[in-house]
Amino acid sequence: MARPVRVGGGSGVAAVVLAALCWTIAVASLVVFVLARPVVSADQLFFVVDVVGCVVYGTVAAVVLARRVHPVPVIMGAGAIGIGVAGFGYAWSQLAAASPSLWAADVVYPLQNTAWIPGTLALFLVVPWLVRSGAIPVAAWWGVALGTAVTVWYFVFRTFTDLSPAVELMPVLVAGALTAAVTARRRATGRTEDRIGMGWLACGTALMTAAYLPLLLPATMPMWWVVTPLVHLAVQAFFPAAILVVVLRQRMWGIELAVDRATVVGALTVALIAIYCVVTTALAAVPPVSGTGAQLVTAAAVAVAVVPLRVRLERSVRRLVYGEGADPARAVRALGREFGRADTPGGLVEGLAAGVGAALRLAAVTVRTSDGEVVARWADPRWEVPGEWVSTPLRHGSREIGILDAAPPPGERLDERGRRTLDELGAVVTGGLVVARAHADVEEARERLVTARLDERAAIRRELHDGLGPSLAGIRLGLHAVGTLVTRDPDAAARTLAALQEQLDAQVDGVRTLARSMFPPVLDELGLGPALTELRRTHAASGFEIALSLDLPDDCAPSVATAAYGIAVEAVTNARRHSGADGCAVELRNSVCEGESVVELTVTDRGRGFLGTKGAGVGMRTMRERAAAVGGSVEVSAAQPHGTVVRAVLPLAPAAVPVADVVGAS
Repeated sequence: MARPVRVGGGSGVAAVVLAALCWTIAVASLVVFVLARPVVSADQLFFVVDVVGCVVYGTVAAVVLARRVHPVPVIMGAGAIGIGVAGFGYAWSQLAAASPSLWAADVVYPLQNTAWIPGTLALFLVVPWLVRSGAIPVAAWWGVALGTAVTVWYFVFRTFTDLSPAVELMPVLVAGALTAAVTARRRATGRTEDRIGMGWLACGTALMTAAYLPLLLPATMPMWWVVTPLVHLAVQAFFPAAILVVVLRQRMWGIELAVDRATVVGALTVALIAIYCVVTTALAAVPPVSGTGAQLVTAAAVAVAVVPLRVRLERSVRRLVYGEGADPARAVRALGREFGRADTPGGLVEGLAAGVGAALRLAAVTVRTSDGEVVARWADPRWEVPGEWVSTPLRHGSREIGILDAAPPPGERLDERGRRTLDELGAVVTGGLVVARAHADVEEARERLVTARLDERAAIRRELHDGLGPSLAGIRLGLHAVGTLVTRDPDAAARTLAALQEQLDAQVDGVRTLARSMFPPVLDELGLGPALTELRRTHAASGFEIALSLDLPDDCAPSVATAAYGIAVEAVTNARRHSGADGCAVELRNSVCEGESVVELTVTDRGRGFLGTKGAGVGMRTMRERAAAVGGSVEVSAAQPHGTVVRAVLPLAPAAVPVADVVGAS
């Protein structure tokens, strides 16, 4: 069972007071230390550790406290103050050694050995149990109790008894190792969203625990006085950064990600102080370099390190705070890898949506087509209700093919940097959407192609079954009759043979007409005009007259001419079969439609008329598909006072039409 921790809103006043107090203690300690002018000793490195710990922990605690009042920043702030007071106690004791009459020296002196204990130990024995985005389970509260008990143990026995360091430190080392192990286990077995940054926290806890191991060694060991404080200095800089990584990467407690400048300044200060201390300590061990020379070398080292350190820290902190979105080019490259990882086009768009959400640390992302259909949806499970949605159009060429919707976590908003990055990532999502649509178009076209082939075969089978088949059967019967008549009545047999010859010639012409209607050689050899003229002669031979009016363009593309001829054949065939009229009119002319040069084909009959409520047959679908394939359209309407008009508008040059539009036209 989990118990909730009271997490209120931020306290800006408390954050400012805490930061000001910590920095004041640190600066005051440095000023007092400089005024004391002590001789170089090992204790001065521990003093540097105290000053750095006060500044770093105080800054991090203030940043978190400004957004949320939570036990973690409170403990960190208390620890920072305690560490700073310990450093001030050392500086004050050094000044008292130079000025024996200094006020309250006896009261302040003991603080350097005791003030740092409660807060420092609580940082790695208690805080890791409390760094959670949700309610704290009962087992974690037991960990908090254990860490508190061990902290009290060490403070009491180090301050008021003379126990050996091994006895004092053993509970600290055991509790620290347990805390680090549990934190590492949370990283391995916790929820996916709760694992982010836990490796940093586990590593920081383990390092904080290991930093106390040198205290078990005798102080007389070579370089002990240098190694021990330098280890603590490095760990004291790493551990608060680890906590900040977890808090920022998980957006824990709703902290807004706008702390990059403060983090860069704090980290840069710590790094420069560390450089200053290391160089000063190293020069102190070299007798020829001292006094003004040592100060000049130290100042030069710090000055040289400022710019590269700031650039590197700023880049690292921005990546930590803003994720991949801190570097749009890096985010685009990371998102582009989804094209190689996706197994299906649908999975590609889903992966791109998730990539956008991860890069910009969003609460939800949706990808929609231009007609509103949702093709991909991603949501961070930590946020039930996202913040304000921001929409980015997805354009392919001059067409808007979709919309990318993004929502930050509640209480936050996308700044100008985030919007620019979203626009750049939208271009990658557009590519994925185009690929997915093209794949869907190809699949639909494949299905339509199979259907069209089946329909075409059915039409040919119907023509053979209803026309050629019965005729051949009749010819067969006639030939059988001729066989019986040839000996008894040669004249009747001759007349029957002549009739069968005419019938056979008619069927041969019918087969040729069927073949030419599909794609006549004259269309390929002489063009659209002669092909339509031959179509008129063919139908005229069987009694169906076509009034042909041609105004042919000179630059009509072959694919457009083929489409126009196919539509004309279907329309004329329908008029002959279904209108009841004895002819029709076919008109082909140049025209302009919406500023574009087009070919306008009109087939009109004066028959029974068009029944609009009747479902479209194979011929109607074929005409519309032929037109849509070259970017045109077909309309069928009733003529006045009766009859039917088929009107096709085709571009002179075929347009690059998505297959989906061709399929949709059917």
